Amino acid sequence: MPAITTRPCPADVRADLEQAGLAPAWARLYAARGVTHPGQIAHRLPQLLPPTGLLNIERAAALLADAIDASKRLLIVADYDADGATACAVGVRGFRMLGATVDYLVPNRIEHGYGLTPAIVALAAQRQPDLLVTVDNGIAAVEGVAAANALGIPVLVTDHHLPGEALPDAACIVNPNQPGCGFGSKNLAGVGVMFYVLLALRAELRRRGVYETQAEPDLRALLDLVALGTVADVVRLDANNRTLVAQGLARMRAGKASAGIDALFRAAGREPARATVFDLGFMLGPRLNAAGRIDDMALGIECLLADDPATAQQLAQQLDALNRTRRDVEADMLEEALAILASFNPTDSHSLTAWQPDWHVGVIGILASRLKDKFHRATIVFASSDSKELKGSGRSIPGLHLRDALDLIDKRHPGLITKFGGHAMAAGLSIPQGRHEEFSRAFEAVVRELIDPADLEGVIETDGELDDADHRYELAIEIEHAVWGQGFPAPLFTATFEVLTQRVVGDKHLKLKLARNGESFEAMRFFHPDPLPERIRAVYALMPNTFNGQESLQLKLQHWEPAE
Repeated sequence: MPAITTRPCPADVRADLEQAGLAPAWARLYAARGVTHPGQIAHRLPQLLPPTGLLNIERAAALLADAIDASKRLLIVADYDADGATACAVGVRGFRMLGATVDYLVPNRIEHGYGLTPAIVALAAQRQPDLLVTVDNGIAAVEGVAAANALGIPVLVTDHHLPGEALPDAACIVNPNQPGCGFGSKNLAGVGVMFYVLLALRAELRRRGVYETQAEPDLRALLDLVALGTVADVVRLDANNRTLVAQGLARMRAGKASAGIDALFRAAGREPARATVFDLGFMLGPRLNAAGRIDDMALGIECLLADDPATAQQLAQQLDALNRTRRDVEADMLEEALAILASFNPTDSHSLTAWQPDWHVGVIGILASRLKDKFHRATIVFASSDSKELKGSGRSIPGLHLRDALDLIDKRHPGLITKFGGHAMAAGLSIPQGRHEEFSRAFEAVVRELIDPADLEGVIETDGELDDADHRYELAIEIEHAVWGQGFPAPLFTATFEVLTQRVVGDKHLKLKLARNGESFEAMRFFHPDPLPERIRAVYALMPNTFNGQESLQLKLQHWEPAE
């Protein structure tokens, strides 16, 4: 059972924030997340780190400005996830706003695999581009860039993934994580990098006098897309990323979202006027990702590029249907995986791998995430591919850098991994068919070496007990509309409650009435219909509830254990 802990909250910082005007509850929440001054949560655009901090960005801007001046054709090579799709849409829209001729190409996950490969370069060459621009990929495309160079097509790499031992011989690379880049935020998503490239390009065009006779394009119009991609890619929400997300949400709530974003809200049954980070991460993001997992991400990109609301709505409905298919496939795969792992005992293993020949390669990442959450073990799930390889997708737990673990396996077992890449918490890889068991043994050995056994126990970090006076609908609304995410977690509280009533609703949820200190609270435990004991120690979030026009506070139970 995971341990419930309270995240440290420096008393002096909390007091300073209160003195600066923050309400006590907010001072406490922000102080516990490293905020030391109200300015750090203002999320104003002038607070964004300047583009000049990114290595090579002036060079990239000059390269692009020269291409625009010479009427050259740009071709964006995208990735097939939500970050790649939004980065592509930002690139296409932004380049057109700045006067470029641009088109895009997105690999099919199942047919082509990830990134700028020589095969994708051959497809791109049929479009006769003068410059290839990668978004959310390219930093590991050594062979792909070499293939483009051999055809005389220069490549501008914009990416955020960690580089390998060798960088591609590209005309220019913009990536906050490349060697020598001192940019203050290493956590930009691919869409964030593309947005910064556009900012630098506009500045370069301004320097060249382009806007002396015409109005400058307003790149703020792209921030709804930037926000969606940043949240959906689950990058760390440092102060810079929180500003990008907050500004994008503000545009959505003000009715300034693009037609595609607006249509995705409608398809999900949500309201753009009440847009939240939850909507982006759990409603819009999965619908956009479904195209790349089940079909072709070009469908998602076209939705994001649509200007006609009717066209956008039609495309969003197709994405919604694909997402329902994805959920069905995922549910079947999870049921199979749990049956296979019925005898799996997490106490005997530091890691987990799974494979079935008929599993869908587009859904293995989600399955890995589900298994990781259930067993609290770094997990890699494989599926067969047409290339006579097993393609794997992994998810990690705090304490294990997954890409570093794969790098160590690659060094110790040459040939066992044919290619890999990713981040600390998520990675992708390919291995030869027939070597799954060998890889599982190597992965287990490396994880045992790298991870602290204490990290295997699991921890639920909370903000401790919430004052009785702060159990308010208004605070729940304020929390819902704030920016939370990876590295800046949404508030969770803990307290001991008496369970007054409980009943199953919708066959899979538990509706509760809880009591504490003479007050009673409505509560929900979603997707866990099992009955609770009479007294519990609960971890919960504040949740605003609107029913039949009535607004009230509910507690959303995330975890419980018997109270002493």
